[in-house]
Amino acid sequence: MAGRIVDSATRSAQVAEYLPLVQRIAQRLRARLPPSVDLNDLVQAGLMGLLDALEQRENSINETAFQSYAAIRIRGAMLDELREQDWLPRRARQREQKIAKVMARLEQQLGRAATEEELAQDLGWTLSEYQEALREGGGQLLYLEDLSNENESFVAQHLRDTGEDLPGLLSAQYFQRDLVQAIAQLPEREQLVMALYYQEDLTLREIGKVLDLTESRVSQILRQAVLRLRSSLIDWREEA
Repeated sequence: MAGRIVDSATRSAQVAEYLPLVQRIAQRLRARLPPSVDLNDLVQAGLMGLLDALEQRENSINETAFQSYAAIRIRGAMLDELREQDWLPRRARQREQKIAKVMARLEQQLGRAATEEELAQDLGWTLSEYQEALREGGGQLLYLEDLSNENESFVAQHLRDTGEDLPGLLSAQYFQRDLVQAIAQLPEREQLVMALYYQEDLTLREIGKVLDLTESRVSQILRQAVLRLRSSLIDWREEA
């Protein structure tokens, strides 16, 4: 049975027990974000997600299963807080949307992934200006394992233009299939960086050491990969 009624002392003890989990998730997420994002804000938002998870906890659920469930709710609450803060500056968001649209058009014309030089030329920018626009995008918030209803509105915001309500989209079998296909079509280096970042959970600095790249360059490659995914999945916006 979910939603058990507990007294305040018991609830406080439960929060204290799982506080380290909230802090670990906040620290991991904070490492991927611009300096302006405050760690304490993430922790406070995460605590709200933890409380929600505790309210919904079932008597029969084991500890391992509950921690996995709580982690999803905690991280989802943090992502919702970041969305409300609109941490990405409007200018940077507009430039990213412009890049994604050019990517979609160019790659349709070329039948392959456009190079940085081709994208910069089409945009009328120098290569340095293009790379700076990627750098302005800041940290990466898209978790590939978050393709669930818990975080659908936030993830959709990063795959698509902002402000759209796409209920049920990210739980759709076909969307997940198309996402997997889009990842497989990324350039090899971008696939490798995404695998190291999302699957192996390496930091940008650690990936840089593995690939002999600067941390800034790894960030650009990762951002570019996600923009490619965004442009590849643009048809979902038109069909929704």
